[in-house]
Amino acid sequence: MNTKKQSLNLENIYDFINNEEDARICKDIEESACRTTPKNYFLIMISNTLTSLGDTLSNPKTVLAWLMSYVNAPVYLISFIVPIRESGSMLPQIIIGSFVRKKEIRKWIWVMGSVLQFLSISAIGLIAMHFEGTEAGWYMVLCLVAFSLSRGLCSVASKDVLGKTIPKTRRGKLKGYTASVSGVLVLLAGLFMIYKSKEEQDVLFYSYIIFFAGSLWLLAAIVYANIKEFPGETSGGKNGLMEALSKMNLVKTDKPFRKFIISRSLLLCTALTAPYYVLLAQTYLGKESYLLGLFIIANGLASIISAPIWGAMADKSSKNVMVRSGLIAALLGIAFFVIITWMDGLRENYWLYPFAFFLLGIAHSGVRLGRKTYIVDMAGGNKRTDYVAVSNTLIGIILLITGGISALASIFSVEGIILVLSLLGIAGAYTSSRLPEVQ
Repeated sequence: MNTKKQSLNLENIYDFINNEEDARICKDIEESACRTTPKNYFLIMISNTLTSLGDTLSNPKTVLAWLMSYVNAPVYLISFIVPIRESGSMLPQIIIGSFVRKKEIRKWIWVMGSVLQFLSISAIGLIAMHFEGTEAGWYMVLCLVAFSLSRGLCSVASKDVLGKTIPKTRRGKLKGYTASVSGVLVLLAGLFMIYKSKEEQDVLFYSYIIFFAGSLWLLAAIVYANIKEFPGETSGGKNGLMEALSKMNLVKTDKPFRKFIISRSLLLCTALTAPYYVLLAQTYLGKESYLLGLFIIANGLASIISAPIWGAMADKSSKNVMVRSGLIAALLGIAFFVIITWMDGLRENYWLYPFAFFLLGIAHSGVRLGRKTYIVDMAGGNKRTDYVAVSNTLIGIILLITGGISALASIFSVEGIILVLSLLGIAGAYTSSRLPEVQ
């Protein structure tokens, strides 16, 4: 009786937040899957919220870089962690996708990947406590490689499980609510770091943060394992690297998909420009530790405010979300370039950088929600898995190439790099506007 009442309450909450007054929408999923949608909706939301917070507390641009510097790892190893984290999870996905296609039930791929991420991140905390210098640096990089590969398993499987369990026109809102709840937790994490910045911290403090971050992936795996997923199609799950690589022909033969890849590549500006805003803040305001907390809070607030709005908009037109969010990031970058180059007084105001980071967070949230919703909605079945695997593999290659842009910082000004990336963002907004509607 209690179980039934709890289930009923869960269904009522689901119907309320999705404005379903009469019959439940079951667009693009089986009738049997639709009956378990409310429970799956909240299980996916909780598990993704946990991993999102884990990502923040083990961010290579902040916490991991800080931790590696504490153990005196060489700078050249620290410079590897961002491209490894991002590209390492994407490059193998064309092979991972071939493996996933052979599984009728695919949630266990996600669970396995999440457990492996827990082990990888926790190992980094242990290494920091027992090793120093180059030795510690290499061990951490190897753990990050393992983490990224595990992340790739989750990335491919999550899109497919989402497409099988949550109906079309509800997926964007789910991602929006997840990002919003994650934003609240990130906000609390930022406040905690600002509070702790009053005290002088040692390597144990940051190791404990890493341990906590790792445990979130383990909790997420436990939650995700309870999702009710029905068997799906397994056609096309042949063995071998050649079968996986043959899927790259999608870029040639599928024009809408090719246009999506181009747009997504150009819109990488929202992610690539973020560290340069932080670098400019350090240049003009100094390297006070409270700045790290302010940037974390700004990013958390951006998710809280914008994600539900972007999510609802993505269910109506995900391509328009990509256009608008891309333009926000691009225009912000151009304005920031003007301020840094010609407005000496304004560029030394401490509020400028967290506020700009807040606007960039809004834009990045929109780009992520827009392109994730778009690719899930533009295909079904194994084609969806192929789209995710091929697009992520190509983006991984492009990230490795564009990751070298950091080397340009020694030749060009940091604000100049922001300008160049922002111009690419305008191009990405234009190409996104030319994409076909999929909702």
